[in-house]
Amino acid sequence: MENEYYFAWWNVENLFDINNSPNRPDWLQKRLKRELEGWNASQLNTKIKQLARVIAAMNDDKGPDLLGCCEVESLGVVEKLVSKLNLTHRDYRIVHDDTDDRRGIDVAFIYDKNKFDIEIDPSTGKERVFSHIIQKRSATRDIVQANFTTKSNSNFIVIGNHWPARLGGEMDSEPYRMMAGETLSYFLERILEIRGEIPTFVMGDFNDEPFNRSLTNYALSTSSISKVVSKRARNPYLYNFMWTVMDGHHGTCSYGGVWGMLDQLLTNRAGLHESGIYCKPEDIRIFTIPGMVKGDKVIRHYRPSKGREYNPQGFSDHLPVILKVREKLG
Repeated sequence: MENEYYFAWWNVENLFDINNSPNRPDWLQKRLKRELEGWNASQLNTKIKQLARVIAAMNDDKGPDLLGCCEVESLGVVEKLVSKLNLTHRDYRIVHDDTDDRRGIDVAFIYDKNKFDIEIDPSTGKERVFSHIIQKRSATRDIVQANFTTKSNSNFIVIGNHWPARLGGEMDSEPYRMMAGETLSYFLERILEIRGEIPTFVMGDFNDEPFNRSLTNYALSTSSISKVVSKRARNPYLYNFMWTVMDGHHGTCSYGGVWGMLDQLLTNRAGLHESGIYCKPEDIRIFTIPGMVKGDKVIRHYRPSKGREYNPQGFSDHLPVILKVREKLG
């Protein structure tokens, strides 16, 4: 007998609060003032409505059980997004890690409290969330870990990633993503040391392809299940599900008419064992609804900064990735 869960990841593209928001720190308001010029409540509400339409359509219109997302400015905008989902059978809660990213964009998790409990730090009574900022002379992007338990008492970990962008060129910026990959691998080693074999699901916008060195050489990501599950491996490898959907004609984002697979879902050895929480290679897919893609482009909604593209019918410049996760009972 098994339970099934629906995990998803989505870069929602610049989900910022309105310009001159009273909830925004002064340093960030100064940095974003020109970028958010003209970004008002009406435009924000339209974007949230479009994002909510996609999220609510997931899982046969039941919505995801757990969603990781990035490029969200604050807890407040994620709360607005959740409030628009209108899924009465859901009790969505939010894990948000407020970081010092130069543009103020963070990683967050939305999860159904009816399905999962998040680990609480007994010393503080607050959610136990671990994060690390990848430095690029100043803070840029982050890695966030949250620990969950199902109602059937199976433990698992989710790690959300938003790695440094390719600004300045792929090769010149690559070392920062290598740092992120090495940091992620360290997270996994610490988890193995402290928690033992526990299913861990890694999701994110890595700003690199599955075959790039930051993932293969530093995060130890691979397309080989045998390498991941091998007990002889000295380091914890990750199985990258995206290899099964990479055919040159599909991706999670497009640039210059070429599809890329920057958004990825991965798991460790414990996540592939058919006991407790686990998943299979065929359980991955890229999610779309009508209107999200036109030809070889993802229909984006808004990219902050005056004079850039704005389409009120758009969604995000990335597509969500979804994974069916199973829980073996008894």
